[in-house]
Amino acid sequence: MTNTTQNATRAQWDRAAPGWNAHGSLIGAWLARATEGMLGMAAIDPGSRVLDVAAGAGEQTLLIARRVGPTGSVLATDLSPAILALAEDNARSAGLSNVQFQIADGEDLQVGPASFDAVVCRLGLMLFGDPMCALGEMHRALKPGGHICTLVFSQPGRNPCITTLMSTALQHAGLPAPSPFTPGGLLSLGRPGLTDELFAAAGFSHVATTRLDAPFRMPSAKAYLDFVRTSASPIQHILGRLDEPNRERAWADMEEKLSIYTTPWGWEGPNELLLTAGRR
Repeated sequence: MTNTTQNATRAQWDRAAPGWNAHGSLIGAWLARATEGMLGMAAIDPGSRVLDVAAGAGEQTLLIARRVGPTGSVLATDLSPAILALAEDNARSAGLSNVQFQIADGEDLQVGPASFDAVVCRLGLMLFGDPMCALGEMHRALKPGGHICTLVFSQPGRNPCITTLMSTALQHAGLPAPSPFTPGGLLSLGRPGLTDELFAAAGFSHVATTRLDAPFRMPSAKAYLDFVRTSASPIQHILGRLDEPNRERAWADMEEKLSIYTTPWGWEGPNELLLTAGRR
């Protein structure tokens, strides 16, 4: 990641940190099944030393800390000082003393070699400009025989909410639609078989990917968009070039299109995730 890109990404997440943290319980509920699968596939047990890459506000970090117990430990890394400070506050409020925090780019983790029993990265790997480099760093950080598991979005057709948001925002901004597999995008690792290929190329063995449905349940499409508007969404960046009236028209258009996922019991947006596990 270049310095310019790194600084822009850091600034984006620093701005979004309060909103992302405020939605911690919502994100946790949405990803509960996937997170439990990730921790299990990474073989995280009491006493494990775990590296949590792109930890964000640390909702999953706290789950790991409780799982490894007082004889284990967690190092949470993130590029954003603001969001990592909130994660540290959350750990302190939870009374957890077996968690440490370190500001670090996922492509340059600044950790010692063969230092961890397990590495996890929840919805972070697809955002790296060079995921192969990031996986190389994770491989280096693992002890021989250590386990890794990452969680990313799958292919575009299985994540219609994301594709609707992106296509609508680009249309209103008058911008061409890039390939959904462009590095650093939300769906960049969704091509079937791609994560397995990257894991193997990074040196991991016993590589396997599991698909998992993860519908996002909210009271309404508007409530979902309120979450998107306060997160570090690329939608904000795309619409940032528009004036306020045109931005609001774009958001209203998204709400109308996403309302097709309204059910008798609320709003349920389809998502599919990929859990990829391996061993060093």
